[in-house]
Amino acid sequence: MNSTDTFFGLGLAPNLLERLEKLNFVNPTPIQFKSIPVALKGEDLIGIAQTGTGKTLSFSLPMMQRLASLNKRGLILCPTRELALQVDKTLQKIGHALKLRTATIIGGVRIDRQIAALRKNPHILVATPGRLIDHLQQKTITLDQMGILVMDEADRMLDMGFLPQIKQILESMPAKRQTLLFSATMPPGVSKIARQYMQQPVRVEVAPAGTTADKIDQELFVVPRYQKMALLERLLDEYFGTVLVFSRTKHGAKKIAQAVNKLGHSATELHSNRTLGQRKRSLEGFKTGKYRVMVATDIAARGIDVKDIELVINYDLPDSADDYVHRIGRTGRAGKEGKAISFANPDQSRDVNAIEKLIQIRIPIASVPHEVKNIAPKKGENTHTPQRRGGGAPQRGGGSSQRRRPRRGSGGGRRNSNRSNTSRRRK
Repeated sequence: MNSTDTFFGLGLAPNLLERLEKLNFVNPTPIQFKSIPVALKGEDLIGIAQTGTGKTLSFSLPMMQRLASLNKRGLILCPTRELALQVDKTLQKIGHALKLRTATIIGGVRIDRQIAALRKNPHILVATPGRLIDHLQQKTITLDQMGILVMDEADRMLDMGFLPQIKQILESMPAKRQTLLFSATMPPGVSKIARQYMQQPVRVEVAPAGTTADKIDQELFVVPRYQKMALLERLLDEYFGTVLVFSRTKHGAKKIAQAVNKLGHSATELHSNRTLGQRKRSLEGFKTGKYRVMVATDIAARGIDVKDIELVINYDLPDSADDYVHRIGRTGRAGKEGKAISFANPDQSRDVNAIEKLIQIRIPIASVPHEVKNIAPKKGENTHTPQRRGGGAPQRGGGSSQRRRPRRGSGGGRRNSNRSNTSRRRK
């Protein structure tokens, strides 16, 4: 694909092309360019692409066009409420041209409201697996009229333990249907679903599994747990823009957000202990600038549509290397530059090695600022971290070239930069 390629010529109907033009969608991304013509033919499709590459339009455009001429309905399965709401928002923007009605079937919303929406016979349902199963069990939904199924972020749905629900949903649908499966990676579980429930799918892959965006500048700090907050404070004072901080646990996300607010930065939290309303307000506040910092669990690693996040910080490394790819993919989206900084405990070399093996990049290890390095644990604080098999500090010999660039002075918050893809800092 080259820069002259447009949506014209992919087989899309004139009213959809007109709507895309009004919304300023001019050039399809590689996954859109390859997927849309295949999906418009009615073929089953497996689309593999990293996060932030435009997968939503890859399936929503052909689905809307085909449903306009079929006497059928469509179902889109998403792993999280946030992604489901985002997909529905895109459908409403584009589908207005075709007068298609949609409904979201997600947890955290009163089920009677969803039943009322279902009585209007929407053309497309956007659902999370758990709540859809609730409706199937209560017989408020039947799937026998579904002609097109989309499984979005299929690998994430399996990671979250939704395989039994997905199988139940697939077995409740007509055997004669079109199935579009989109995923960032292709683990064995996803491959098995494809073999069992899809008909000779065409595979489209625009980036190898584990590929990270080209323009994301990555760095790693090796710090003990009790120095992490001081390091976070230092980084928040260095960078101008919006910052997404990832915590491994819900409790940790809450504590970090509270600490960041006490430091004088506006912060919010996003995790599954919060209600849907709270999560929507947090996300909207982060988008509009009410909150400069959002602290989240992996619920935000995929499916949040926030443009121009300057910095992603992995306060805790993720449990799986795949999640690292999705986390840092929240910055550097759509070809823009981004920055990702990770904190690793001294015993996490095995986790770092797994990440580097997946992304096929050695992440530069940055020097910890002296004022952070000199912080001692509080009296009585447990500094012991259980050693993992294959542990040891993530250090590399002869690594002066891997270190962070020199700072001006010992305590200033200003950092030299001659990298073209490094974010702006505070002056």
